[in-house]
Amino acid sequence: MCAVKSILPEDARKVTGEALQGALVDLIDLALVAKQVHWNVVGPRFRSVHLQLDEVVTTARMHSDTVAERASAIGVAPDGRAESVASASAIGKVPDGWIQDSDVVSTMVKSLSAVIDRMRERIRITDEPDPVSQDILIALTADLEKHAWMFQAESV
Repeated sequence: MCAVKSILPEDARKVTGEALQGALVDLIDLALVAKQVHWNVVGPRFRSVHLQLDEVVTTARMHSDTVAERASAIGVAPDGRAESVASASAIGKVPDGWIQDSDVVSTMVKSLSAVIDRMRERIRITDEPDPVSQDILIALTADLEKHAWMFQAESV
């Protein structure tokens, strides 16, 4: 059942809906990963890394809402359930327990890189079917790339 009539032709809605759903899953997981390591970071750079992680969470949550609402607007029901996120996220396993600040930085560089790679592919495939959704993906990828740069600078 589709409660909202799509503004896009069916083939464009399908491609765009899959791109938005994938983005939503990756953003939700990114926020969860950043919070998990945020609570468990230890080390001499604790405070700066701890605060930087909150910025990633804020960015991921803000963009996940925008992405989900765009999906709804084009007639695609967004799915942010835990089982959907766990089965489809680009982010690998995160260590449990206390995590050294340098390991947190490494985890975030890897996590952000995995998400950014998939976002760039989504940007590519939404070019023709839905430039509006593509614009949303471009903006969120720019924000993620800024976070990736900042974490990479932490690891030098």
